[in-house]
Amino acid sequence: MTPTLVPLATHSQIANTPSREDGLPQEMEEDLRAFGCKLIHQAGILLNQKQVAVATAQILFQRFWFVTSLKQFSIGDISMGALYLASKLEECPVRMRDLINVYDLLLQRNTHELSSHSSPSSSSPPSRPQPTQLSESGHVYDPTSAIPSSAVSPSNGKTTFKYTPMGYFSDTFYNLKDALVVAEMQILKRLGFNMHVVLPYGTLINYLRLLGLTNHKEACGKAWGFLNDALQTPVYTIYAVPTIVSAAILLATRHLGISLPSTPQDSWWDLFDAPWEDVWIVCGHIMRLYRDRTPEERLEVMRMVNKKEVRKWLEENISPSQQ
Repeated sequence: MTPTLVPLATHSQIANTPSREDGLPQEMEEDLRAFGCKLIHQAGILLNQKQVAVATAQILFQRFWFVTSLKQFSIGDISMGALYLASKLEECPVRMRDLINVYDLLLQRNTHELSSHSSPSSSSPPSRPQPTQLSESGHVYDPTSAIPSSAVSPSNGKTTFKYTPMGYFSDTFYNLKDALVVAEMQILKRLGFNMHVVLPYGTLINYLRLLGLTNHKEACGKAWGFLNDALQTPVYTIYAVPTIVSAAILLATRHLGISLPSTPQDSWWDLFDAPWEDVWIVCGHIMRLYRDRTPEERLEVMRMVNKKEVRKWLEENISPSQQ
């Protein structure tokens, strides 16, 4: 069988991304990328979009930043354009106005959370990411991440978020519409119209069958969740799908204490042509998502959803000689 060719980042692109060339630290770039992917995930939930479209959008979003700097485009605009484009590619399109309304809500909520944390009394401990799930109809579902803040009781002195819908012919709508059209065009242009994406879910099911884990519901669920969480990292643009799936299975089995052949001469990942070093690196990318963050770190990432804030941070923290 002829292998499917999937565009992956080159060594030079991985070692020195456009954002890093502009002076943005690697850790901050990865956090901003992850935040953009979370926006796609939350928008997919609110739009009741299929998981294949959400996953495709996140992979296209990650690819985009290997050819473009975060200084040039806002992660909010590009994530919106990636979801709109992916919905067309997976033949489950969404109405432009629905997508714009959802992103307007998410961005308003982001602004509200930033303002509510402006005083020291409103700070809260960092929260760990929750595992993603999939409904029977194949739609992405997360019981916590897409609940509007207006539905949550205020605590610790915080004010309750109340969404204010934009006017039907308001300037906000037309500004977001222009940003959406430009973002979709830029993704197509800068990726050379190569929109081919291979999703890992079918491969995961085949590997679980070969390893005799299909009857272990908890292992299947954890491995599926790790694959979805990996979409918030750049691994799908760097490594082949068998390597990523093997990493998800490795994390799931080790968390549950399930024993699989792991001796050097008889390692289960060798069955899938997944190099151990690459599998371990992918595991590191995924586990990094679950690290504790201070409220200041979380707020700094949320504040930089706009390219103007990224440029402002670079001006304040990077000297002209470093840029």
